[in-house]
Amino acid sequence: MSANFAYTNTRDLEFILQEWLPTEQIFNYPRFVDYYSKDDIKAFLNPILKMCKEVIEPTNEDGDKNPVRFENGKVILPPSFGPLFHQLQEQGWGTSNIDRSEDAVFLPQILYSAVWELIAAANPAFGPYIALTNGAANLIQTFAPDDIKQRFLPKMLDGSWAGTMCLTEPTAGSDVGDIMSKAYPTDDPRIFKIKGNKIFITGGDNDFTENIIHLYLARVEGAREGTKGISLFIVPKYWVNEDGSLGPLNDVQTTGVEHKLGQAGSCTAALAFGEENQCRGILLGVNPLENDGIGDGMAQMFQMMNGARLQTGQAARSCLANAYYNARDYARDRIQGRPLTNPKGERVSIINHEDIRRTLLMLKAHVEAMRAMMFKVTFAFDVREHDPDPEKRAQANDLIEVSTPFCKAYPSDEAWWLIGEAIQTYGGYGYCEDYPVAQIARDVKIYSIWEGTNFIQSLDLVGRKWTMNKGATFAAFIKEMKDFYENNKEAEGFEKEFENLGRALKAYGSIQKTIMGYMKEKKFSMMPLNSHRILTATSQLFSGRCILDQALLAAQKARELGEEHYDYNFYIGKVAAARYYLRNVVPNVWAVAELVQDGDTSALDIPLEAFEY
Repeated sequence: MSANFAYTNTRDLEFILQEWLPTEQIFNYPRFVDYYSKDDIKAFLNPILKMCKEVIEPTNEDGDKNPVRFENGKVILPPSFGPLFHQLQEQGWGTSNIDRSEDAVFLPQILYSAVWELIAAANPAFGPYIALTNGAANLIQTFAPDDIKQRFLPKMLDGSWAGTMCLTEPTAGSDVGDIMSKAYPTDDPRIFKIKGNKIFITGGDNDFTENIIHLYLARVEGAREGTKGISLFIVPKYWVNEDGSLGPLNDVQTTGVEHKLGQAGSCTAALAFGEENQCRGILLGVNPLENDGIGDGMAQMFQMMNGARLQTGQAARSCLANAYYNARDYARDRIQGRPLTNPKGERVSIINHEDIRRTLLMLKAHVEAMRAMMFKVTFAFDVREHDPDPEKRAQANDLIEVSTPFCKAYPSDEAWWLIGEAIQTYGGYGYCEDYPVAQIARDVKIYSIWEGTNFIQSLDLVGRKWTMNKGATFAAFIKEMKDFYENNKEAEGFEKEFENLGRALKAYGSIQKTIMGYMKEKKFSMMPLNSHRILTATSQLFSGRCILDQALLAAQKARELGEEHYDYNFYIGKVAAARYYLRNVVPNVWAVAELVQDGDTSALDIPLEAFEY
C-alpha cells in the first residue's frame, strides 16, 4: 500500500492550541463561548485523527490508482471520492463551516485549520473539492443580495452542490487582465450571456454533486480593458430557477481533463461556456456599464483567492509533515549498517546514523516552524472576524495581509525539496511507488503553482506589502519581531539563537534599504530579480521568530516536568527543532542580504541566444 497517513498523534497541534497561542481569547468570543474550550482540544482532535487513518487514507490510495477519467463527455472520479465528500459534509467538516447566518454553529478558524491539516495530509487530492466549494459559497455569502443567497447557498452549504473559481484561460494565466471571456447584457439587468473558455479549473467537474456553481471572471462587452473592466458572475452548470430548483443544462461543457504529475484524483478540467449561445451568468457587484466601465470582479475574487492561498500553503505543509512522519517511521524500523563509532558492533536502525538524524531534524524543524508561523496567522483570522475591539481587528487584518504571500509560497516552495530529502532517507525504496513519499512528492508540487505562482506571491510581498499604508504596516510587522528579540535576547540557554535572530533582523533591514536604493536609481529589474529569494528570507525570519517563541515555552515546561515525565521528550524536541532552525535555516536571511547587495545582473545580461546552448 503506497499511501500512508503517518500522523500518530496531534501533540504539536495541542501544544499550539492549548499552550502557546492564547486561544482562550477566541473561545471566549460570544460566537464560541458556549461550544468550545481550550481543555477539549485533544478530545476534539483525536476522532479526526482516527477518521483520517481509517476513512480518508484509503481514498488517497483509490485516487492515485483510479485517476480522473474523461469518457464520452463525462468526468469519472475515483469511486470513493463522492461518498467521502458527502460524509464530511454531513459531519460538519465541509462547507457548512462557512455559514455565518444568525443561528449557525461553526468552528473557529483556528480549529478548522487544525482539522484540515489532518484531512489534507490524509488525501491531498480530495481537499480541493470542499475547499473550492467553501470559497465559492463564501463569495456568494459576502457579495450577493439576499434572494441570490437563498437561491444558491442552502444546496452549497449542505454539499448537494459544489463550487469552483474560474480564472485561467488558454491565453491568460497570471495576467488575468487579458482574459477573453465575454459577458453580454440581457433584458434582465442582473443576467448576462456568458461566452468563453477556461482551463486548469480544479474541481471543474465531478460525478457526485447535483450541480456545480462556477464563480466566473469575464469582461462585460463595453467595459474597460485590463483588470479594471473585469466582473464576477455566478455561472451554474445547470441553471438554478428563482425557487432554487434545477433548470436545464446551462451550456457549460467539459471539454477535457488534465493528466497531471500528481493529485490524480483531483479533477482539473477544461471548460467551454456558451458554445451554443445559451450560457447565463448572474452578475455579482456593480454593472461596469453603469460605473464608467469599471467592474469589481477582481476585488471580489481576491477574497476567495487570498483564502485559497493560505489553504494552499497549509496543504503543502500537511504533505511535508506526512512525508517527515513516514520517513521517521521508516528510519526507525530499517536496520542497516553499523555505527561509525563502533564499526564492529551490531547493525542498527538507520535513525542512529548521523546524516539520517540531521535529515530528520531538518524536516521536523521546517514542519514545526511553518506550522507555528501559519497558526499565528490563522489566529488573526478569528480576531479579525469576531473581536469587538476595532483596533485589534485592524491589527489582525494587517498581519493577514502582510503574511498571505509567504504563508502560501514558503511551505509550497520548501516542501518540494524537503520531501526529496525524505525520499533520500529511504534510499532506493524512496524512489519506488510502493512507498508513500513518492506519491507525496508528486502530489505536493502543484501547490507552488496554484493561486498565483510563487514568483507572483513574491511580487505581492515586495511590490505591495512592503509599501502598504506608506510602509507603516510592514514596519509594524518588523517592529513586533524586533520587540520580541529585545525582550528575550538574554534568555538563558538561547544566546546563540537570539544572536542569529538579531543578525537576521538587521540583515533584513539592509535588504529593504538596498531594494529601495535600486528603485531610486531606476534599476527596476532588480526588484523582480530578487523578490523570490526575499520572500524566502522573510518567511525564514518570521518562522524563526515563531518557533523560537515556542522553544522558550517548551524549555520552561521541560524544566518544570523533569526528565522522568512522559512529555519531557516532546518539549526537548521542540527546543531542538528551534535550535536547528535558528542555526541552520535563519542564516540564509543574511546570505540573501549579501546577494541582494552584490547586485549581480548576470541573469539580465546574458543574451537570449545564449540559452540555445
